[in-house]
Amino acid sequence: MPIDATRAVSAEPRTTALAWGHKDIQLYHLGIGAGTPATDPDELRYTLESALHVLPSFATVAGGGMALAGGLSAPGIDVDLAAVLHGGQTVELYRPIPVRGDATQLSKVAAVYDKGKAAVIVLRTDVADADGPLWTCDTRIYVRGEGGFGGERGPSERVEPPAREPDRTVERAVREDQALLYRLSGDWNPLHADPEFAKFAGFERPILHGLCSYGMVLKAVVDTALGGEVARVRSYTTRFAGVVYPGETLRIRMWQDQGPDGAGRIQVAATAAERDDAPVLTDTTVEHA
Repeated sequence: MPIDATRAVSAEPRTTALAWGHKDIQLYHLGIGAGTPATDPDELRYTLESALHVLPSFATVAGGGMALAGGLSAPGIDVDLAAVLHGGQTVELYRPIPVRGDATQLSKVAAVYDKGKAAVIVLRTDVADADGPLWTCDTRIYVRGEGGFGGERGPSERVEPPAREPDRTVERAVREDQALLYRLSGDWNPLHADPEFAKFAGFERPILHGLCSYGMVLKAVVDTALGGEVARVRSYTTRFAGVVYPGETLRIRMWQDQGPDGAGRIQVAATAAERDDAPVLTDTTVEHA
């Protein structure tokens, strides 16, 4: 059954209650590689409850991180899950995420774009607590074979890095058990744990969650370019360009400049070092104070 873009976009938003505490945040941080070295003060701010700072990418897993699944069950959306890819992710922050939260999430399909051979579904979630808005997430879902319905093509999301050497290049090792730990934050897809399922899906072995790479890269940017100050992040957007296998190394290149509004901006590219710098995250920017 094809996507009914008009029905999907006009549907009423869904309301979901979200709650989290320090254990959820600590588990998420460990899942994206925090805690090494275990006694390093710079790592303890991610792992020790008395010193906890919340990395903004935690917004993608708060309350179980079911934005992707929710988008695929929205009215007017009836697609083959085998044709679905997580195409991109944006998190926009309005203030620092609290260590303990009780919030309300409003979710809706913000747009459906026709890319010809595929459709792109943009699921938007707005989260607020008693003190006001906290964040907005845009999850871009790429559905192969569902284009050609005559809809808008949508904006270009390409962001070319500056034509110069990066200001920083860092490497972050992906542990062999990284996906097994990360999935405890809510993404139970067996693609990231079951070797037989991964082979059936066309991969030589289980792959790392794209949102785990997303979190690892933001942590590297915050730690090296923003002095460890998570509250400086205003927004973070990326396009998922390729897979990462547990045990590999992320090579993260950063270019610092200014955005159109004069705010700080870091453009980022992440690659798999052991596979000739195969692209992992592209068209990636961190806007900051």
